[in-house]
Amino acid sequence: MKVKEIMTTRVQTVSESCTMKEAAEHMKSLDVGSLPVCNNSNKLVGVVTDRDMVIRGLTSEINSSTPVRQVMSSNPVFVSPDTGVHEAARLMAKHQIRRLPVVENNEIVGIVSIGDLAVRDIYVNEAGDALSSISESNNSMM
Repeated sequence: MKVKEIMTTRVQTVSESCTMKEAAEHMKSLDVGSLPVCNNSNKLVGVVTDRDMVIRGLTSEINSSTPVRQVMSSNPVFVSPDTGVHEAARLMAKHQIRRLPVVENNEIVGIVSIGDLAVRDIYVNEAGDALSSISESNNSMM
């Protein structure tokens, strides 16, 4: 099975000049914890998470009008629509992330989450293994 078969295609993104306040409002209205960040050409340039905003934003002299480019994670891990779901799960575990942007022709076309993998019965074990790897690393930092 390929990522394109399970990915969410209606992905909300923010521009790199979007303020932290605007990004937080988008996250709240969409009930999500991360947003892909694109440049003016709709090319993926980063991902901003609620954690980025708290850890990188609030611990620095940054305020709600600061552009997300200052707190986002640059060089995001992403996959193509033709990437297999097994590989997507492996990448999530390796990079300790729960969501992977899906990029085609340098434009974001979707996003696949650990939940997308878990709801497919045959990938429950891989999604669980990926989440376990992510969670173990997060717990070791506490």
